[in-house]
Amino acid sequence: MRRSDLPLVGLFATRSPRRPNALGMTVVRFLQRQGNMLYMEGLDALDGTPVIDIKPYLPDGDAVPNASVASWIAKDS
Repeated sequence: MRRSDLPLVGLFATRSPRRPNALGMTVVRFLQRQGNMLYMEGLDALDGTPVIDIKPYLPDGDAVPNASVASWIAKDS
């Protein structure tokens, strides 16, 4: 972001809209995890579409009414 007060991180470590390829971004409701399988609802993708990255919900940057936040996110806010 060309800001000296922020750490230098790679493009894929951020939520930047300036990516080298077209990626979709969707906020989903996480239901459960069983081993290496994640179950969610509301994913805006076709069956078989790869999911490349998963980010936690951040109430300061995402706008979903009545969303719950993981305790490890909330205590740092």
